[in-house]
Amino acid sequence: MQQNRVFIPENWVDNYADELFRYTIVRVKDVGFAEDIVQETFLSAWRAKESYNGLASEKNWLYAICKNKIIDHFRKQTHNAAIASSAEEDYYFEGTHWNQQAGAPKEWNINYDKRIEAKEFYTVLEKCKNKLKSIQQHVFVMKFMDDMDADKICEILNITASNYWVLVHRCKLHLRSCLEKNWINIQ
Repeated sequence: MQQNRVFIPENWVDNYADELFRYTIVRVKDVGFAEDIVQETFLSAWRAKESYNGLASEKNWLYAICKNKIIDHFRKQTHNAAIASSAEEDYYFEGTHWNQQAGAPKEWNINYDKRIEAKEFYTVLEKCKNKLKSIQQHVFVMKFMDDMDADKICEILNITASNYWVLVHRCKLHLRSCLEKNWINIQ
């Protein structure tokens, strides 16, 4: 049964462009890509407007299209990307323990209930996230921001499960190191 919803494509840019851009920019690290994705969202929606069934709100429908465009962007970015090895081996476990010379994780002793500390943390986290390699950032966004499961991420990025877990591990190591350097140790 089709719902009667107001559907006004002429108002999409005014009503949703800023929201879709904010949603997109935290997932892709480039303003130009984010703008292109939002534009592609509107273009795809315009082309598919006749098939809009009204079951979802116009806003939710546009967000779903945008999310798919972001996934397409991740696929394009990783399609031919070679995953380079880096010097994270220092952090790997020695048997069942962290390599102590590389620095085992420290206790951060942060009170996350304080609003100011949380705001500072997320500002630094965003900067650290932007320093990740492109594929690591894609995995981080899909896993920790969009809460996708590992199988879906592997399918989207066309990577193996073992490659996925290596990327997650390296991503966590880089973020931990960056946060300790740029936030924890300056507190």
